[in-house]
Amino acid sequence: MTGTRKPRVAVVFGGRSSEHAISCVSAGSVLSAIDRDRFDVVPIGIARDGRWVLESGDPERLALTAGTLPSVDGDRAPVALARGTGGTDLVVSDPASPPQTLGEVDVVFPILHGPWGEDGTIQGMLEMAGVRYVGAGVLASAVSMDKAYMKVVLADAGLPVMPGLTITRRAWEADPDAVRRRADDLGYPLFVKPARGGSSIGISKAHAADELDQCLATAFEHDPKVLVEVAAEGGREIECGVLQALDGTPETSLPAELWVTGEHEFYDFEAKYVPEEATAVDIPADLPDGVAEQLRGMAVQAFEAVSAEGLARVDFFYLPDGSLVLNEVNTMPGFTPLSMYPQMWAASGLDYPALVDRLISLALQRDVGLR
Repeated sequence: MTGTRKPRVAVVFGGRSSEHAISCVSAGSVLSAIDRDRFDVVPIGIARDGRWVLESGDPERLALTAGTLPSVDGDRAPVALARGTGGTDLVVSDPASPPQTLGEVDVVFPILHGPWGEDGTIQGMLEMAGVRYVGAGVLASAVSMDKAYMKVVLADAGLPVMPGLTITRRAWEADPDAVRRRADDLGYPLFVKPARGGSSIGISKAHAADELDQCLATAFEHDPKVLVEVAAEGGREIECGVLQALDGTPETSLPAELWVTGEHEFYDFEAKYVPEEATAVDIPADLPDGVAEQLRGMAVQAFEAVSAEGLARVDFFYLPDGSLVLNEVNTMPGFTPLSMYPQMWAASGLDYPALVDRLISLALQRDVGLR
């Protein structure tokens, strides 16, 4: 950043993954919360076909409403990051006029969920461009996005995970009976999910062996790599937010418990994001003495095991026998008004605008390159 101008924040959202709409909703909330007295803000949308455009940034246009999922308008003016001797600029290329430079980018806030955004791809591009950004780096993003590898890393760090197996489309097509036998060995019920997905898209529950084929078909629609996992029957879903302090120390929020009500058997897409669907949240979660502290300590262990930066939401199962099991580490959790991560921090004393400000401040002060 040069002179006395305000730091310029590029909020990047949309993307090519199946979580495009949720990214737009998250971005709308972030755009509403950024302090415009402190930061210049440029909204950049990535269309479903991968085109980068200069978006309007109107939070109302990015809102999730009943029956309508927001998306990036790919017909807007194309925009690109251009690396120069003085920094990395945003350049708008409108066919009707000469290229226009919007100025140097000081930090990118990538509100992207799923593949081609939360998985280390855009993080690698920003590293190559020498641009600071909010959130985890390349390795932590890639490992946490791929649930199969995430489980390997967490288990190696001594953290408990649910038993499961990884199935590729090629293995399924080559020998489906072998896959069925491996699933039978785990025991039913089983959850079947895209290995590199999110927002509960493509997840289904196989209650018995005769449901496995259809559950795999559903997951393969979203990812050629699928995770089949033992269901945490009777387990309570507890989440914990991790956020670095300005000195880099990981801090944890109050844990929250999700209660899925109505007709939903588990925390699926509709239960997460559609306002008419019913979910209940307890913050803080009602846990026995010592369990909350144990869970918060494990959340920091998981954060550090995957080498996360900035923020993460760590999800647990609290099982009937009193044990805690790691479910997932989300390096760019949802930022919609219904999302758990902002709710947990608000209950812990850090409201939404302050949370956004902390994340941008963290990104601005960290080094570019190897850390």
